[in-house]
Amino acid sequence: MHLVDLWLTRSLSMCLLLQSFVLMILCFHSASMCPKGCLCSHSGGLNVSCSNANLKEIPRDLPPETVLLYLDSNQITSIPNEIFKDLHQLRVLNLSKNGIEFIDEHAFKGVAETLQTLDLSDNRIQSVHKNAFNNLKARARIANNPWHCDCTLQQVLRSMASNHETANNVICKTSVLDEHAGRPFLNAANDADLCNLPKKSTDYVMLVTMFGWFTMVISYVVYYVRQNQEDARRHLEYLKSLPSRQKKPDEADDISTVV
Repeated sequence: MHLVDLWLTRSLSMCLLLQSFVLMILCFHSASMCPKGCLCSHSGGLNVSCSNANLKEIPRDLPPETVLLYLDSNQITSIPNEIFKDLHQLRVLNLSKNGIEFIDEHAFKGVAETLQTLDLSDNRIQSVHKNAFNNLKARARIANNPWHCDCTLQQVLRSMASNHETANNVICKTSVLDEHAGRPFLNAANDADLCNLPKKSTDYVMLVTMFGWFTMVISYVVYYVRQNQEDARRHLEYLKSLPSRQKKPDEADDISTVV
């Protein structure tokens, strides 16, 4: 019995020691994988905080198990294609208060369907590729950007979840329609379907062009008819102005003889 107790005691001690060793390795591993200038911690998953880290681009050595990623208040200017493709557990992505101007077409490939929150507010985004937010399930914050309101932006917002709320916070810095500048995008979109404007403009130009050609053809026909009438009138006046043909004396005598 004493041997059994001793064995159990030693086994328990070994288990505790092994567990501590494993935890230490995991902590060291996570710390060693943390990007330079960022802080990593575990709280319901791996949280990576790179706020105010003077970053000029998104780190490419982000731990694959990252759940929360804070990249706000830096100097990031673009979001490259597939930069987050290996972060399959990412739930929250904060890119607010940067200088982002460009978002590539496949920037959120790999995380579009897992993200729950995406913050792109307070940047310099004017427009994005129409497929940039494809399959994005996250609640997106894109306010306080100098948006150019056009057909592409209208298509982007329609493809996003909770697009009504998102569109309501988008203010048109500029627009394809001057009267929409400075107004919420939602109001502008309700006033006009921005995707139909090019078609309407093309139809208008075609109509004006066809009317111009038709007018030119009619004018030519009218000119041609009037010119022919004028030539006919002149010819008739010329014929009238010719002297009448008179009979010669010998012709008169011949006639009398025959009678």
